[in-house]
Amino acid sequence: MKQSTKRLHILIVDDIPGNIKILKAILSENYELFVAVNGRDALEIAQSEAIDLILLDIVMPEMDGYEVCRRLKADIGTASIPIIFLTSQDRTLDEAKGLMLGAVDFILKPIDPFIVRARILTQVSLIEARNALLHQNDRLEQMVAERTLQLRTIQDAAMVAMGSLAETRDPETGNHIRRTQYYVKALAIQLMDHPQFRPFLSQDIIEILHKSAPLHDIGKVGVPDRVLLKPGKLTADEFQEIKKHPILGYKAILEAEKMVSSAQSHFLELARDIVLFHHEKWDGTGYPYGISQDKIPISARLMTLADVYDALISKRVYKSAYSHQRATEIILEGRGRMFDPEIVDAFLQISDQFQQIAYKFADSAHHTPDSQDKPYGPLEMVNPLSCEGIEP
Repeated sequence: MKQSTKRLHILIVDDIPGNIKILKAILSENYELFVAVNGRDALEIAQSEAIDLILLDIVMPEMDGYEVCRRLKADIGTASIPIIFLTSQDRTLDEAKGLMLGAVDFILKPIDPFIVRARILTQVSLIEARNALLHQNDRLEQMVAERTLQLRTIQDAAMVAMGSLAETRDPETGNHIRRTQYYVKALAIQLMDHPQFRPFLSQDIIEILHKSAPLHDIGKVGVPDRVLLKPGKLTADEFQEIKKHPILGYKAILEAEKMVSSAQSHFLELARDIVLFHHEKWDGTGYPYGISQDKIPISARLMTLADVYDALISKRVYKSAYSHQRATEIILEGRGRMFDPEIVDAFLQISDQFQQIAYKFADSAHHTPDSQDKPYGPLEMVNPLSCEGIEP
């Protein structure tokens, strides 16, 4: 048999010095040996050293080998160490009890060097096979982890890319999708211990919300340019065209879901809710369905506040940028009307985080989160609580 390049560690446990001397003479050339003369020392060494195999005498004072074996097998740190009992008692009785406790083999006293080497080589072969399997499993787990990370990175990039595709239709949005996804995450973290939101907002869900948020306006790709890019106030008919974008985005997400398994589509399910419902209002006056309060998914309620805050502090062709302070005041005015009251309260507690996110992902030309509030020009006579900043 080919010996391992690593010298395996063997713990010899025996209270008789003569037996220890014999075993050391037999084994010291090929193995790294540790010695204990009682059960307590044996437990301490097994717990503190990287022991591969234990030769354990059964008859010892204070704590016999059976009790040592029982304690070793009860400890998760030592339970997997193979134990070979050393015994001079009736072999049949020893084996019955020892095997029940988890021993792998027995060596009968008086010690025969040939038998000792043979029994240990058998266990060494099993140890090396087990270690090889563990290393293989570790490598497979590493490969799976690497592949999973690659897939997640591709997934994240794809969602940002799809969100950016919608935003490129509007030349003034800039880093809007980046800011809003971080606003949503900040709100979700703030609310995760709230009794009303705790059942939904797990760490995994919050991460999925963060990744799904960029898709919230993907339906805008289906809105005609003459409407989406119109520099002035929209007509009632044009506003109806704008109001179709949640349903257009929802249908796009549904098509994407058909291409992945149900186990992989959870992030798309949340994206679907965000896309379809993020223009609904707490009081039921939103669109496309006019649903209200708890009928609006939590993910969409979070997105609504994030989307409106960013629209308020960002310069648009139809409006100047509001300051953070004024945007906060307007959101507070919309508490219980446009926004879930509890989400507004969470926003007020972390509004400084929103301002920091706005600075981090600011658009130099269009986005001034600390700008002074400016009077409206002719194209700015609009309701600031409308996400598009338009009124029919």
